[in-house]
Amino acid sequence: MVFLKGVSALSRLRSRVHSSLSNSVRWLQMQSSSDLDLHSQLKELIPEQQERLKKLRAEHGKVQLGNITVDMVIGGMRGMTGLLWETSLLDPDEGIRFRGLSIPECQKLLPAVKPDGEPLPEGLLWLLLTGKVPSKAQVDALSQELRDRAVVPDYVFKAIDALPVSAHPMTQFATGVMALQVQSEFQKAYEKGISKLKYWEPTYEDALSLIACVPLVASYVYRRMYKDGKFIPMDDSLDYGGNFSHMLGFSSHQMHELMRLYVTIHSDHEGGNVSAHTGHLVGSALSDPYLSFAAALNGLAGPLHGLANQEVLLWIKSVVDECGENISKEQLKDYVWKTLNGGKVVPGFGHGVLRKTDPRYMCQREFALKHLPDDPLFKLVSQLYEVVPPILTELGKVKNPWPNVDAHSGVLLNHFGLTEARYYTVLFGVSRSIGICSQLIWDRALGLPLERPKSVTMDWLENYCKKAKAA
Repeated sequence: MVFLKGVSALSRLRSRVHSSLSNSVRWLQMQSSSDLDLHSQLKELIPEQQERLKKLRAEHGKVQLGNITVDMVIGGMRGMTGLLWETSLLDPDEGIRFRGLSIPECQKLLPAVKPDGEPLPEGLLWLLLTGKVPSKAQVDALSQELRDRAVVPDYVFKAIDALPVSAHPMTQFATGVMALQVQSEFQKAYEKGISKLKYWEPTYEDALSLIACVPLVASYVYRRMYKDGKFIPMDDSLDYGGNFSHMLGFSSHQMHELMRLYVTIHSDHEGGNVSAHTGHLVGSALSDPYLSFAAALNGLAGPLHGLANQEVLLWIKSVVDECGENISKEQLKDYVWKTLNGGKVVPGFGHGVLRKTDPRYMCQREFALKHLPDDPLFKLVSQLYEVVPPILTELGKVKNPWPNVDAHSGVLLNHFGLTEARYYTVLFGVSRSIGICSQLIWDRALGLPLERPKSVTMDWLENYCKKAKAA
């Protein structure tokens, strides 16, 4: 048994584990295969990873990963290492890595529609599930499979139509996902009786079908709410992101590229965020992917999580309404202080884990510099990047004063005509289906158990602390 003493020892362990995982990830990425079928690749990979987890638990199951404090218990378990999440890892300084690859690396390595284009979300799905960078042929095959699976029964649309048109888009979207659950292959297989070793297979079927269908459900909600119910059918010649943009009603190549980028970078952000953790938690009860993802969407709809992208654009527009588009830095500083002194936050800044500018913000900024450098709201976002962090640093209460992904996405969408800020979190939800469903397949494949952390009362904490002090 290895006992870690002090932060330096924990740091050394993290370094060794990171190095080991990095080597393993790189090994997986270097493997190539001409097999175009994603399911077949998983059938090869899963036994290897099952043995890897079994060995890890047998040899290192008692290794301590740090100490839990009262602050962590009271503070929402923040900072606790307590989840296995294979598809991505969030480093406070480096940002998100998808199976070991940073966002710039994904933009460079994952297949695109054309050279120097944005990565196709299907390529990221392949990467998250296999750890391998796919070929263009493999991505094209997966695109076709998702198009074939994108069949939404009429009762799903009728369930949405039962709601008032004024209902929040996330309410309508989550309702549609719940209605899709009727066709769950996992539920049918479980009711008939299925070996635990094969749980991942009907989970895979549900996950791929869910990922395929959510753009149709999401676009139906958008067209129902904002375009008088004039719906646009799927285009069999388009990829996942391009089709989603098309069904929303946007035909420009630039908007299609933006949607590919948006879906890719929002897909996964390790397992501790509310939507990812909720999907994992509900899935650990052997709820099928539809039930698990619908629960995740309800977490994503919270103002402190996915709804933040809506709040950012509304706040930026309030700046323009009060100060005009040609606002000076001094005026902007005054408005930021006015917001903070009014007991509100400046939306789009700060992050629960990151301690630097969000790489997802930076790649969106690069997209804007390439496609819309003169957009007035983009110029305002650039000014905020200069103005807000020093003010938040001056307050002394913010661990991360830098912009996050939500600080930028709304301005890009607004530029290309998707101006309905209330809808933005639905876009986030479509994207997050890729990460949550990928991990859920691996949860089943690795036989991860029911999640059941221990909770305590304030009396218990006070008594424990008194005893610890006396000792």
